[in-house]
Amino acid sequence: MIRVLLAEDVRMLREALVGVLSLADDIDVVGAVETGDAIVPTALQARPDVAVLDIELPGLDGISAAAQLHQWLPECKTLILTGVGRPGALRRALSAKVAGFMGKDAAPDDLVEAVRTVAAGGKVLDPQLAFAALDVTGNPLTERECEVLRLTASGADPTDVAARLNLSYGTVRNYLAAAVTKLGARNRVDAIRMASEAGWL
Repeated sequence: MIRVLLAEDVRMLREALVGVLSLADDIDVVGAVETGDAIVPTALQARPDVAVLDIELPGLDGISAAAQLHQWLPECKTLILTGVGRPGALRRALSAKVAGFMGKDAAPDDLVEAVRTVAAGGKVLDPQLAFAALDVTGNPLTERECEVLRLTASGADPTDVAARLNLSYGTVRNYLAAAVTKLGARNRVDAIRMASEAGWL
């Protein structure tokens, strides 16, 4: 029996996924959580063979949770589900040692087969997402802009970033504004998300 932990923040979708997986004779859903922070503690109790994680979760995103899970419970294989295939997310997922990466628009039978494949030690990769990763353009950000975004992502405000990098407050603001403009982001939070998903931070 394949023991599965599921993480999905939308209740209706979470329950639907549990239902789909539970229909398989060889799969037992041993946990279903709605936040990224709950994944590792639940996994350490339930000891799943496979964790099926939504990429966008409150608290801790699915890829970051996958990396933690690999550290704390390396025998548990991870399958990431995503609604939007961003090339950078695929690269981040692979670096987090996930065994599978597929779109949420996959057929229910494909999800069940993906869980079986991953549990058996295989890899699953959505071909469309793989092609998108090959088409990604280069990083438009300078090294300094990436550094400023990385520190901002860690929780530092512009004043802290300025102090750490020996820059003026205004210069840090200019770097942040430049990054937002270059990425076509709505704000610095959006720019951090986009740059992280592209694997540039």
